Order: sequence, then structure tokens, then C-alpha cells
Amino acid sequence: MNERVRSIEDRLRQAFSPTHMELIDASQAHAGHAEAGGAGHFYLRIVSPAFAGKSLVQRHQMVYQALAEFMPSQIHALSIQAYTPEEYSTKG
Repeated sequence: MNERVRSIEDRLRQAFSPTHMELIDASQAHAGHAEAGGAGHFYLRIVSPAFAGKSLVQRHQMVYQALAEFMPSQIHALSIQAYTPEEYSTKG
């Protein structure tokens, strides 16, 4: 795991105390995108009680707010799946 991924995960843990989290760095698949300027492409699946009662848009806003310092210097693109523990337990 590289330092950028570790820093992003640490910030998400601090903000949401997730019960489950997967952060996939897909930056290699997007190598050469000049507009990215060295920032990465990520896929995030995060499960936290903090998302209870929040709409999909609100959940995404919460994640973007938590990661604001990483945008756009470290994160160029971020795909988010944000669930409550109850929602995630019914997905399996």
C-alpha cells in the first residue's frame, strides 16, 4: 500500500469510523491522463453508521468534505459506494 492510499484511508477512518472499507487505487489504468496532473483515480466502498438517514448525495458530500485536502492534488477521480451497516449486510 502506498503512502497516498494510507493517508486517504486514515482520513476516512477518522471521519467515519467505518465498519468496512475498501479503497482501490486504479491510477495505473489511467496513466498518461494529462489533466490528472499526477493525482490518482480511486474506487471507494465504505460502510459507516454516519451515513444513516443521509441521502446518496449527502453521503457523497460527506466523503468529499472529509477528503477535501486531497482534492485535486492527490485525488483526480473518486467513485463512491457509501452504505450504512444495515444496508451493507443485505447486499451479501
